[in-house]
Amino acid sequence: MQRALALGLLAGLFLLPSVAMAVSPSPAEQNVTLDDGLSYKLLKSGSGAVARKGDTVEVHYTGWTAVLPNPGCAPVGGRKFDSSRDRGKPFAFKLGEGKVIKGWEEGLEGMREGERRLLTIPPNLAYGDKGVAEVIPPGATLSFDVELLQVK
Repeated sequence: MQRALALGLLAGLFLLPSVAMAVSPSPAEQNVTLDDGLSYKLLKSGSGAVARKGDTVEVHYTGWTAVLPNPGCAPVGGRKFDSSRDRGKPFAFKLGEGKVIKGWEEGLEGMREGERRLLTIPPNLAYGDKGVAEVIPPGATLSFDVELLQVK
């Protein structure tokens, strides 16, 4: 009886961590939605420097007009409108200077070098009711796959 109890406890010690790991979502499965409607999904963790206001960041990105089944999901039926990856040239800008849409300012702050996020940006944090000529329609929700390459 004592031996069976000891074996049961020992088995529980080995099984408990694997059960906990199976129940806990990995960082790549977690979606974050902010009060203003911006959401992001961690696609790949980074381990480098953290991007803060005032830093110059260098990123690769692909942007879509988003038709989304759920916030933080990859776009379905959207149209790709821009990609630094396609051009083979990263994009650099200074965080906090207002040179990019608000959704990028918020979505990139706090990222680590090497990190990759899928940003879902509502119209109020993108181009609003105006859109951009024939590239982005008025009132469009945008989705960006962004990888932070470098923080300076």
